[in-house]
Amino acid sequence: MVTSRSPIPNPRVVVTRRLPDPVEARMRELFDVVLRTDDTPMSQTALQEAIAHCDVFVPTVTDTIDADVIAAASDQLSLIANFGAGTNHIDVAAAHARGLTVTNTPGVLTEDTADLAMALILAVPRRLVEGDRRMRAGGFDGWGPTHMLGHRVRGKRLGILGMGRIGSAVARRAHAFGLSVHYHNRQRVPETMERALDARWHDTLEDMLTEIDILSINAPLTPSTRHLIDGRTLALMKPDSYLVNTSRGEIIDEAALADALAQGRLAGAGLDVYEDEPRPHPSLLGLENVILAPHIGSSTHESRREMGEKVLINIRAHIDNHACPDRVLPPGARLSLAS
Repeated sequence: MVTSRSPIPNPRVVVTRRLPDPVEARMRELFDVVLRTDDTPMSQTALQEAIAHCDVFVPTVTDTIDADVIAAASDQLSLIANFGAGTNHIDVAAAHARGLTVTNTPGVLTEDTADLAMALILAVPRRLVEGDRRMRAGGFDGWGPTHMLGHRVRGKRLGILGMGRIGSAVARRAHAFGLSVHYHNRQRVPETMERALDARWHDTLEDMLTEIDILSINAPLTPSTRHLIDGRTLALMKPDSYLVNTSRGEIIDEAALADALAQGRLAGAGLDVYEDEPRPHPSLLGLENVILAPHIGSSTHESRREMGEKVLINIRAHIDNHACPDRVLPPGARLSLAS
């Protein structure tokens, strides 16, 4: 699609967080770029000041780009090129109404996030991190027949909430480890995929939760998925089952999860994301049966470089007046031939 915009010869690009050195070096070569010298999230006031002086704005998941920030944008701003796949921290509708293009970096995080989800699926039932803590504290007195018993993973039923790119990648790994794959998704995946993974679709979340041994959350955060896993849905899970979340923290009511773990109504959990990130619910901190990872699902050198490359490609396409390959639209919006 061709727009009526003129190409931007030397765009001023403002970046809100430190990016990998190769990505920043390439940005310096291509654009008039303003980079951060420290790696702390910007305040809402600082975001408003930064967005007021650029052609292209590059935020991350730690930045809340709400209607107030978008209203502060200068007239020359035309692109918000998000460094990350999720865009629930951006008011995409407000940006669209302002005539701004929003892009993200999908696809490149899939394998790394699925790797971490699988690592948690293996580590939580086998109490791996709990054992590490005991060793470091001098709490290991030698092997015994009943010492630190966990649960075998092979043969267990894994329920996947959200069978998109990452959910499907988790399913492939789980199938290789001998887990039985169950999933709940808005739409059923192709029959060929179900056969390849020996996966069973559940048309309701409630039906799936009553049958599974491990739940992996891989759904996006939307109004309908916020607190989808709460006291009511957790009560449907078996007391010896486990939960893993590498998606978005707000999908879980963390207070309800902490209570279920503390009361023995859930055997364990592995979390990489949090409802009030970066702070987990205080009640989770003292529980031995939960692994708390610091949002490292996509934290590999490879994925960060590939994310940066996608940001660069989207900026380059936009300033050259071409269609951005990773444009994000608000729900119900459509691209017109003139946009």
